[in-house]
Amino acid sequence: MEQIAIKPWSDCAARLVAVAAGREPADLVIRGGRVVNVHSGEVLDDWQVAIADGRFAYVGPDASHCIGDGTEVIEAEGQYLIPGLCDAHMHIESGMLTPAEFARAVIPHGTTSMFTDPHEIANVMGLEGVKLMHDEALMQPVNIFTQMPSCAPSAPGLETTGYEITPDDVAEAMEWPGIIGLGEMMNFPGVVNGDAKMLAEIAVTQNAGKTVGGHYASPDLGPAFHAYAAGGPADDHEGTCEADAIARVRQGMRSMMRLGSAWYDVETQITAITEKGLDPRSFILCTDDCHSGTLVNEGHMNRVVRHAISCGCDPLIALQLATINTATHFGLERELGSIAPGRRADVILTDDLTTLPINRVIARGVTVAEGGEVTVECPHLDWPEYARKTVHLGRVLEAVDFEITAPEGANSVRAKVIGVVENQAPTKALTRDLGVIDGLVETDESHDVCQIALVERHRATGEVVNGLVSGFGYKGQMAIASTVAHDSHHMIVVGTSREDMALAANRLGEVGGGVTVFRDGEELALIELPVAGLMSDAPAHEVAAKADAMVAAMDQCGCSLNNAYMQHSLLALVVIPELRISDLGLVDVTRFELTNLIEDH
Repeated sequence: MEQIAIKPWSDCAARLVAVAAGREPADLVIRGGRVVNVHSGEVLDDWQVAIADGRFAYVGPDASHCIGDGTEVIEAEGQYLIPGLCDAHMHIESGMLTPAEFARAVIPHGTTSMFTDPHEIANVMGLEGVKLMHDEALMQPVNIFTQMPSCAPSAPGLETTGYEITPDDVAEAMEWPGIIGLGEMMNFPGVVNGDAKMLAEIAVTQNAGKTVGGHYASPDLGPAFHAYAAGGPADDHEGTCEADAIARVRQGMRSMMRLGSAWYDVETQITAITEKGLDPRSFILCTDDCHSGTLVNEGHMNRVVRHAISCGCDPLIALQLATINTATHFGLERELGSIAPGRRADVILTDDLTTLPINRVIARGVTVAEGGEVTVECPHLDWPEYARKTVHLGRVLEAVDFEITAPEGANSVRAKVIGVVENQAPTKALTRDLGVIDGLVETDESHDVCQIALVERHRATGEVVNGLVSGFGYKGQMAIASTVAHDSHHMIVVGTSREDMALAANRLGEVGGGVTVFRDGEELALIELPVAGLMSDAPAHEVAAKADAMVAAMDQCGCSLNNAYMQHSLLALVVIPELRISDLGLVDVTRFELTNLIEDH
């Protein structure tokens, strides 16, 4: 494996001192700029920056003594110099891209550090899949730190994953060079109830001196929340309102406020800073999940920072939330997140701190993007063949597999329905009265109720679990299928036509995973995701174009929800309330137990 690394500060200190003192020339000097100091909260006009060995050597009013014959000089011409942006919590797989192509997509947007939790591939391929993600991450020209996934399965007893992560796996991963901590601890009931396995994973991480990621997806801020905080998670990104943000920071946790492709949780929480006046040091910005279309067309962390500013956050504070706060949280304040001596020379040149155009991106002292174009290589791992053959249906599916049988003699049923909520991860547990024809439960287009099915794809069992969902607005005869189905990543199929549902499911079995949309028996769109059924190693713009076609196809089928695909992909996420589907059945996530689809009259 080729590894592009940066020398430790200790190995560079002698040269950094010599450059700062003027005894040796710098590799690069940036002058004529306005340095944004996230430590002091100042903009320092006409300051200059000298870089050597990929790190800042001198940051001050005059770097002329650092310039020699071989020094590259960049004239900033009044542009702001801001630290490279950090994404504190994200899943590369949600971009439908491998780490290399994800890096290529976000570098032009100014993201130079990412803290990634590959728990998607962990559910499909176990520790081996995590290692592949970790290895490709270390090959990139920007900083990609890996959090060892904690919860596969995320809710034991309520789903079956392709592989299970154990405390021994966590202990092994803590020895890898790019592991920064433990990924989001989604099994919050396990922590609250003192589950030995979950506490063992946390203990292994804490004993390694690394950060434990949190995920408390419950509105209950009573004793259960306090018990979770006592268990050790150091942050949480599942807050959706001001009270959530305040509760977390009062417990000594970092409140991670996310703006992803479908999660809009910044505006409702940042008022804890802008209106309540809480100390912003305990708040962090992140994306969590961004698909390729968002990355290519809208941006990444620059999009989040701009959004925070538009919600009333002071630009300098917004930048702190996306740089130094993140670095400090992961114990890397002396390594990245600011323009200061010894830190990795990750810096952005921009004309404006509010609209944040990204003119040039420098990572580790090298220009990696300019004018929106990547200027370096993002090396690819040679993904093994077994990572490309992970969709195992066991048989050809038929329309009959998607039938919901009513109780004998029933003319109608009262059924539980998963209610999708636009721009939010939680769902609603709805009930609807539905008709019965020839012994089968019928969907109700007039009340926006269609079918959902989970198709087992890890062990070729051929099993299909059927349910009902509302909120997508689908019309006519259609189906959408995806092998991206957080977190167990079986196959989710949603549709109004059993025939189209079977066609869509079989199509993904043929291509080895991805997303497809069918209408009236014809395929409207297809995104091939051959790596673990989750990612493509094609360029981001190609995947984004197919994702755009998918969104257009969903719209043709009547769905106008913002980023509806992200909602689709979370319908099997059995750790976020209120109602989900798994390979074991319908899951009541308020009680963390399986429940019947059809209620007794």
